[in-house]
Amino acid sequence: MAEFGTIDILVNNAGITRDNLMLRMSKDDWDTIIKVNLDSVFNLTKAVIKPMMKAKSGSIINMTSVVGVKGNAGQANYAASKAGVIGFSKSIALELGSRNIRCNAVAPGFIETEMTAALDEKTVQGWRDGIPLKRGGQPEDVANACVFLASNMSSYITGQVLNVYGGMLT
Repeated sequence: MAEFGTIDILVNNAGITRDNLMLRMSKDDWDTIIKVNLDSVFNLTKAVIKPMMKAKSGSIINMTSVVGVKGNAGQANYAASKAGVIGFSKSIALELGSRNIRCNAVAPGFIETEMTAALDEKTVQGWRDGIPLKRGGQPEDVANACVFLASNMSSYITGQVLNVYGGMLT
């Protein structure tokens, strides 16, 4: 605020995993995922609401996941946190829309990163084959979705989940 005077855009992009079957999942792993993936969205959104309300504008973009949309075995904690981000985003859109503050979520699917490069190529190719576009997404695909939602090109879009997953759930 001191440097720029306003906060125009917030991208909540925190996310970690502690995958395990529910039967074996510790309460600590549950709490850690909820704290990082969901509490962080609450905390940072809370911090920007007053400055955005004062400016009568803003765009809040929350990163969720295809797993928050459809669930995934072995990821109950992650799925719950990312589904929570979706519900949170829709609620904030309803609360702040009259103040010209938009809130949307971006749900990436299989995005090829340094982390996925460490996986077995046969496994990665299997994931690619299951996607209608027959490829994994690139980090730029997710960034471009965020740029769109942050820009005036999306000035009449709020409370939505923009799926960036090559048709994975189609």
